[in-house]
Amino acid sequence: MRYELYYWPGIQGRGEFVRLALEEAGAEYRDVAREERGEAILMEYLRAKQAKQRPFAPPFLKAGRLVIGQTTNILFFLGQREGLAPKSEAGRLWAHQLQLTIADLVAEVHDGHHPVSSGLTYEDQKREAAKRTEALKEERLPKYLSYFARVLAENGSGWLVGRSLTYADLSLFQVVAGLRYAFPRRMTRLERQSKPLVSLHDRVSARPRIAAYLASPRRLPFSPTGIFRHYAELDS
Repeated sequence: MRYELYYWPGIQGRGEFVRLALEEAGAEYRDVAREERGEAILMEYLRAKQAKQRPFAPPFLKAGRLVIGQTTNILFFLGQREGLAPKSEAGRLWAHQLQLTIADLVAEVHDGHHPVSSGLTYEDQKREAAKRTEALKEERLPKYLSYFARVLAENGSGWLVGRSLTYADLSLFQVVAGLRYAFPRRMTRLERQSKPLVSLHDRVSARPRIAAYLASPRRLPFSPTGIFRHYAELDS
């Protein structure tokens, strides 16, 4: 099956979590919005009056007649179909639960630089962003990262669930990479207390398909318009 991924062009965003899963699976897919007229096609689909079960917003994935929205929902689907999830029901639910927690973390990172409204620029809410990001760095990030480090240590295989890589591991890799971009100074300190996360990041980045993807033009760079944003004044 050839998948079609719909997400905004020019940024990694939440679509990157899906791309990593597709790349690791070796799946054939179109990154529609990065093609000619791709963004227009995306918007036409979102506005189509005849569309049933229309997604609220990107990312969404077309797989045959299925249209699946929401990052975690897409990954739950791909995990079973592409061998990126445990075979047991308990294992699949555990991976799904971890992915939902990762989604919570990603939302908090986004709200660090946009605490008032996504419709305002960062410059319009810099004072509020400074307060929100300080709480993120001092309280929330240590809590999340220590949790995932503990899950990795308790599992004992180097992966979050079972003895094989799952989509949750790919997503946690993306989180570590994104936080390193957004908060390089703070992450230097936090990583000393979260060594299992560093090991996971390195193991994922060394996987042949992921390494090839990261070295290719398909991997968009982190940028000041994505979820993970670097503002020097917020990193301490």
